[in-house]
Parts: sequence; C-alpha cells; structure tokens
Amino acid sequence: MPGGAWSEMRLSVINPNSTEAMTRAIGEAASAASGPGTRVRAVNPWESPPAIQGAEDGEAALPGLFRVFDEEVAAGAEAAVIACFDDTGLWELRAKARIPVIGIGEAAYTAAMLAGTRFSVVTTLAVSIPVLEENIARYGFAGRCARVRASGVPVLELEADPEGSAERVAAEIGRAAAEDGIDAVVLGCAGMADLATRMAARFGLPVIEGVSAAVRLAETLHDLPGMRLGARAG
Repeated sequence: MPGGAWSEMRLSVINPNSTEAMTRAIGEAASAASGPGTRVRAVNPWESPPAIQGAEDGEAALPGLFRVFDEEVAAGAEAAVIACFDDTGLWELRAKARIPVIGIGEAAYTAAMLAGTRFSVVTTLAVSIPVLEENIARYGFAGRCARVRASGVPVLELEADPEGSAERVAAEIGRAAAEDGIDAVVLGCAGMADLATRMAARFGLPVIEGVSAAVRLAETLHDLPGMRLGARAG
C-alpha cells in the first residue's frame, strides 16, 4: 500500500476493496488531481472482497474499511476520500468523523450538477444499479439524474482488459448521450478514473470521474472554518 510522510494536508484515500493494483491506480489519479500542498496516501483493507459489486460486497467490506479509517485518523489524516463509487460506509464514517469524509459517488454527482442540468451514470454491472439509485435519492439528486446505466464491464476487467472495457463503457456513454436528454455523464466506478478525459473529448460533453472530484472537494472542505470542530450527523 502506498504510504509515506504527511505534508501540509494529509489526505487518506481509502479503497474499500482489497485489490492493491486498483488502490495504486486510484492513488495515482488522486495525486494527479491534488494541489501542491496535499499529501495523498492511498490504502486498502486486506480482508475485504477484491471488488465491490452490489450491496452484498459493500456490506462485507465495512469491517475492513472501518478499521483502516480508524488507523488513518490515528496516523494523522486530516481528510478522507472513500474511493468506492457505491460510497460504501460513507454515512457511518461521516457521522462519527472529526475530519471531512468525501465519497467519490457523491462528489461526482455534485460536480455533474454544476457542469450541467441533467446527468446519467455509466457504471459497471447491473447489480450496482440499485445501490447507486438509492444513494442518489438519499442525497436528494434524483431530479437531476436521468438514468443509471450498466456497461456490463466487471470492476476487475477494467484493469485486465483496459481497451476492451473502455469501448464497452464508451458504447454505453454513447447511448446515454443519444437517449437520456443529458448534458453530463458520470463514470460510476473508481476504476474508470483514467477514462474521463478521453471520453469527454470523444463525446463532446463533461464526463466526470469521482476520484478527482472528491480530492478537490476534500481540499476545499479542509480549508473551511469549523469543519474539524466535531462529529457531524450523516
């Protein structure tokens, strides 16, 4: 797991699944998005599922996620990003945390609503759709989301077959752009972070990935007065 000494802002990026290669890729995306005063440390639990695809995997990931979160806070983290698009454990952690805790799903939706009027989400498998739809409704964003779509690409295939996966994601973005009446697309998986720039150029509309959006929001919240005065309700 990437580590190292903290700097001006100590940002912990926690991948709730146990796939270290994905954690490294997420850490690279987070570091690229961060400002010069931010030190990113990307970590993952060892005891979680290798991928989070649906509610059952998300539930199984919680003990490891909570353990790693507590360890990162004890080590001096000043903000945390939960790098699973399902926003796994976000409400529980935010309710108890004395630091800003950002989910990449919520961050991506927020960015998409600032970039356009309506957005669709392109995620991995259909099993993830109910979780994302529930989150969107809970955040109060349902009126701005046209549809949550599945590309049919399993999470781990994004790394195993990057070009084939990219084309399947692109095909679903194309259908969303043609059918959904949207002006922004959200990529619904942390493993899709490196696709945003090329998909935006290909389709000529904002394509939002949550890792970068969450890092930028974490930096902003870290600097706001009162953000570390105590636990906040979820």
